[in-house]
Amino acid sequence: MLPLRDPEEAVVAVDLGGTKTAAAVVARDGTLRTDVLEVPTPAHDGPDAVLDAVAGLVGRVVATSGAGAPAAVGIGSAGVIDPGRGVVVSATDAITCWTGTGVSDGVFARLARRGLTAADGSPLLVTVDNDVNAYVAGEAWLGAGRGASTALVVAVGTGVGGALVLGGAVHHGAHFLAGEMGHMPSAEAGRERCTCSRPGHLEAVAAGPQIARRYRESTGRADVVTALEVERLADGGEPVAARVYDAAARALGRAVAQVVTVVDPEVVVISGGLARSGERWWGRLRSTVRDELVDLVADVPVVPAELGTRAPLVGAARQALVAVGLLT
Repeated sequence: MLPLRDPEEAVVAVDLGGTKTAAAVVARDGTLRTDVLEVPTPAHDGPDAVLDAVAGLVGRVVATSGAGAPAAVGIGSAGVIDPGRGVVVSATDAITCWTGTGVSDGVFARLARRGLTAADGSPLLVTVDNDVNAYVAGEAWLGAGRGASTALVVAVGTGVGGALVLGGAVHHGAHFLAGEMGHMPSAEAGRERCTCSRPGHLEAVAAGPQIARRYRESTGRADVVTALEVERLADGGEPVAARVYDAAARALGRAVAQVVTVVDPEVVVISGGLARSGERWWGRLRSTVRDELVDLVADVPVVPAELGTRAPLVGAARQALVAVGLLT
């Protein structure tokens, strides 16, 4: 890694997920200036254990980077986050008892106890946002959405998530759910139950595990457990696989078209595991978006994300850099 010319203009970025937590030093230009360090997230040991793990990892990154004191810490976290307070307002059981956790204050206090401060000796500011929002902030800054003042980023993998960039910044909405498309009504889902337990949502038909589930339920083949296997069967001419896989792409395309009609973004960025699909999925997704839209917006670019696993770190770093006045 290249040395920092000005260590005080770098931050530590953290990607906090239900399985693992990753962190790195990120410079003012968005460049990762250290290797990414990872630790398992103690997701079912309680919020205190998770916050301890985050603070410990930040300490390791700072100690091993040789980059000097960071200007701040930026965290992208699982759960619905109130970024102004740094508090988890809603969460699944991916992290036990995560709802209500004060992530910003909790990490701030733990870093202070460890003696980790900014270069001037002041306490380290800790910013927190939802991990998908951090991903979007990264893609909008330096990835597939760079230069766009308005963008829709959709994450399609084990679930279906999303976020909006309006006026060059992540738009959170009144309840911090703006852009979360997975629980939009979807005709393709019919009355199938979503992971949230309600019927007829997009995630029930478009997410990777649900594609595999729908195929198994239609064929009785218990050996098919991933969307990739369904894609390969579809590409090989298996009719049930083709029907299930094509329905997922069409459902996502229709949902994207609805949001595009309301928001009118400059670009739609698709991320997550399904974004690595082949032309069958991408072709149906793009053609459905185009066919559902009025002519004025029908040519909106629908493109794959570019930053991969770096995106949430870059985005979390950007939000921390903005908070301390190093970026606008």
